Amino acid sequence: MKKLYFIFNLHSGRASIGSKLAYVIDQLTKAGYEVTARPTQARMDACEAAFYACEHDTDIIVCSGGDGTLNEVIQGLMMSDRKIPIGYIPAGSTNDFARGIGIPRSIPDAVKCIIEGYPFKCDIGGFDEKYFTYIAAFGAFVNVTYETSQKAKNILGHMAYLINGITKLNSIKSYHMRITTDSEVIEDDFIFGMVTNSSSVAGLLSLGDFLFDDGLYEVTLLKTPSSIIDLNRTVHSFLNIEIDLDTAHIKSFRTSRIKFECDEEIPWTIDGENGGNRSSAEIVNNQRAIEIITEGVLPSAE
Repeated sequence: MKKLYFIFNLHSGRASIGSKLAYVIDQLTKAGYEVTARPTQARMDACEAAFYACEHDTDIIVCSGGDGTLNEVIQGLMMSDRKIPIGYIPAGSTNDFARGIGIPRSIPDAVKCIIEGYPFKCDIGGFDEKYFTYIAAFGAFVNVTYETSQKAKNILGHMAYLINGITKLNSIKSYHMRITTDSEVIEDDFIFGMVTNSSSVAGLLSLGDFLFDDGLYEVTLLKTPSSIIDLNRTVHSFLNIEIDLDTAHIKSFRTSRIKFECDEEIPWTIDGENGGNRSSAEIVNNQRAIEIITEGVLPSAE
């Protein structure tokens, strides 16, 4: 009998997984798995649990929570030499990664996806000593995701991020940065930058024309506007449903490796969680590093 380690966050989103635990465990058991259930107890507990599962002959990890919970599980897997597949039951407020990779939002459908779905090897980002699944970002608005209260997220969903973002407009700061990529060196003033592998960010931005396993990340940089009018236009593009990547103040490109350097420390976010302040950060694409179970066969670089 195959061993399954079930890691779940009871506080993610509207805490919907709590009322479905018996159903989830029953369905996974009926599918032939020996299930060990582990509710997370504190920050980074999912990381430790995932590492433990990898090191103790587990065949598959199933995790349920938001993007932050999934990030912690990814951290644990990347720490281990033994990579095992991940099944994901999204239960957060935005679930950007699940939305992009084609994992159903409803719990019954997500469980069915784990039992009947397809393994897909996707890229994982290295962020200095950490890892991320779908986004690493600096500058304006990066604190919106982790400073927006869980209560507001539960009640308002995506709109909570938008409302909290608007309140931050008067605190936007410019950073002079040197950015080194595979093919060029960029030196300019920026208010925001993100390195992504997702079709959406915080449920607000919609990004297309990318692959989850091509070894490349999509980079979007917002240059410092020269006037209040340009600032409003740039912020409107950023917070709109679809970002206009052709505006004069937005630079976009793809790269497998990128280094950010600044004379001062900059706040970062990783998969919607606080990534700390740092003056230098190097991001590397670990191509096809983790196997995720998805509902259908995804477009692939292979």
